[in-house]
Amino acid sequence: MFPVDAQDHGRVVQYFSAGMSTQTVSAPTARDQLLSLIATLSFQLGKYKLSSGKESDYYIDCRTSTFHAEGARLVGRVVYDLIKEKRWKPQAIGGMTLGADPIVTAVSILSAQSIVTRSPARTRPLDFPDEFLIHGFVVRKEEKQHGTGKRIEGFCKAGTRVVVVDDVCTTGASTVQAIGAARAAGMDVVGVLCLVEREDGGGRAAVEMAASPAPFVSVFTAAEVRAEHERQKTQPE
Repeated sequence: MFPVDAQDHGRVVQYFSAGMSTQTVSAPTARDQLLSLIATLSFQLGKYKLSSGKESDYYIDCRTSTFHAEGARLVGRVVYDLIKEKRWKPQAIGGMTLGADPIVTAVSILSAQSIVTRSPARTRPLDFPDEFLIHGFVVRKEEKQHGTGKRIEGFCKAGTRVVVVDDVCTTGASTVQAIGAARAAGMDVVGVLCLVEREDGGGRAAVEMAASPAPFVSVFTAAEVRAEHERQKTQPE
């Protein structure tokens, strides 16, 4: 694996071999790199008990990738690009703590950086157009028993468009709770997204029902991650 800037998405790279002949290869996209990282850091084979109570021969702990420095950069880019592709135009992104936290932070930071890098040099602070920023929020598993007693931390404004995100969707329970909390706060859920979908957990049906009429999409399936993990095992050291 080698680093590729976000702007190199799908670009073609030319280089000279030892024989001085020009060769052309496709550079890995941010999505390709993120899949490789998750397959390396987050996918484990073994005997595991899932949140559903079922047993599985593999486990995916996305937090080892989303809290990884390079993983956070890639997650921010991939999720941000997918949100733009779907034209959801949210004012915020959020989800159930703890799985959503690093994804939310990465996307929020990138949305601000994208504005700064496209603007000319200025001597005064940039007046950020709010419609281009994607703020962040997280949903507590239960309301605080002290202070303000809030369940949603961070951005929370009734009537605004938001995307609900999660790292792994198995049964979909945490995603469904986050959707409910966002709507209870008066926010308009326009899209739901997970990083990895376990197809064997039955979560898609539950999330789609809770999210409707908003669409539910996944960046990867568990089958894709497993296939990449197996592919890596066959590669020479």
